[in-house]
Amino acid sequence: MKLPLEISSRDVRLNGETEDLIRDKATKLDRISDQIIACRVKVDMPHRSQRNGMLYNVRIDVTVPGAELVIKREPGEDLHVAIVNSFDAAQRRVKEYFEKQRGEVKTHLEKPVAKVSKIFPEEGYGFLVTSEGREVYFHENAVLDGKFEALEVGTAVTFVERLGDKGAQASSVSVA
Repeated sequence: MKLPLEISSRDVRLNGETEDLIRDKATKLDRISDQIIACRVKVDMPHRSQRNGMLYNVRIDVTVPGAELVIKREPGEDLHVAIVNSFDAAQRRVKEYFEKQRGEVKTHLEKPVAKVSKIFPEEGYGFLVTSEGREVYFHENAVLDGKFEALEVGTAVTFVERLGDKGAQASSVSVA
């Protein structure tokens, strides 16, 4: 971090062990990227509930180039658990932010569409024909939502192609 860690508390007394835990977690957070500018941690006790007892809020503000990431979790009964959970969430948010900055965004490929070309209900399998004319085997267990019985020759389906023991095999087959 370019600026020193800031720790503050309201209505909570932080002992040395708790501050050491916060410093340790902030150090681990800083190892994710050398572009983290600042980190501020605020611990408070918003209210005491007769039903739940004392609850602790942990808010972490992480300043990065071009953004301020604010992490605020649900209040927790145990201060140390609340701190650990908040820093875990902060690590995920910081990683996601820098992955997005680098253009490392997950892409979801569309499932190919095929038609049922042959089906053998009593044996529990069939074949699909793709738009390229290839035949792909599928088993009744690969059909989602137990809809194997509803399939007929000519039914349009989407699927994920895998390499099986004897060639192309469809999994995650669902009616299109």
